[in-house]
Amino acid sequence: MISHRAGVIPFCFWYFHLALVQCPIHSLRYFYIATPGIPAFPEFVAVGMVDGVTVCYYDSSTQRMVPMQRWMADNLDQRYWEEETSLARMAEQALKADIEILKLRFNQSDGVHVFQRMYGCHYDDGKATSGSEQYGYEGADFISLDLDNMRWVAAVLQAVPTKLKWDRFDSQIQGRKDYFTHECTDWLKKYVQYGSSTLGRKVPPEVSVFLSNSSFSPAVCHATGFYPDRVMITWKRDGAEMQEDVDVGETLPNGDGTFQKRVVLTVSPEERKKFKFTCEVAHQSGEPIIRTLTEVNGSTHLGIITGWMMTALVTVWIMSE
Repeated sequence: MISHRAGVIPFCFWYFHLALVQCPIHSLRYFYIATPGIPAFPEFVAVGMVDGVTVCYYDSSTQRMVPMQRWMADNLDQRYWEEETSLARMAEQALKADIEILKLRFNQSDGVHVFQRMYGCHYDDGKATSGSEQYGYEGADFISLDLDNMRWVAAVLQAVPTKLKWDRFDSQIQGRKDYFTHECTDWLKKYVQYGSSTLGRKVPPEVSVFLSNSSFSPAVCHATGFYPDRVMITWKRDGAEMQEDVDVGETLPNGDGTFQKRVVLTVSPEERKKFKFTCEVAHQSGEPIIRTLTEVNGSTHLGIITGWMMTALVTVWIMSE
């Protein structure tokens, strides 16, 4: 039976693709990751996130679920954290056993393998609720729950036996649907109330536009330092929104509780001379921010690259704590 808590991994270990959708007003997401075979790294990690903010953490080295926000520690008693720890330990054993099964299905030997589970719920201003659950193996989608049709969807051939087995348990699928629309949402509302001062804040993005060093001269629009994580970045040519030659990156967390996102536009030097290219960043913290693509000097470009390097270093430091 699915639990209302648990969790897993920081963003740098999101190996399998999660469908990009318009972010809801409030979301609760739990991630598990089992990674046996990586030296000096826990074989299992669990992380819970509310509105993209990490609220709890567990790994196989410490064997304890701990709060990651002061407002979680202040509002939830010791019994809660003991239950969380027990649930995380059970999940750890389950995912490790699953990896052994999957190694046989994929005809693999011992070594480094990655198995993930993500599930959670969201609600829009208290008026609508929904949930999702999916698994990934070795950097690819494995199986996911289709709540609308009350069935599991296998992403690869090796997931078909799991789908056939799980589809037979109608009561468990119904239980998951009930959980997502009631219990999960109830806990989400509590967490949002506990962390209202943090989760309710609005921090505007810092926006930079620059040219990347490559033969295709892609233009990069980089927004960082914003909260919450919902942001819309649009490239425009002479005021018209561009749909082609645009690569939208994922929204990623910074080390300070804010987020970053970049959108890359492939544009030739000839096009840059002929048209005016602008990047528009819309965020609920205020009016849209518009930046114009211009030729940038080496020092400006170096400064932006240094910023990305610092973000990576901060992320590595947080993971090593």
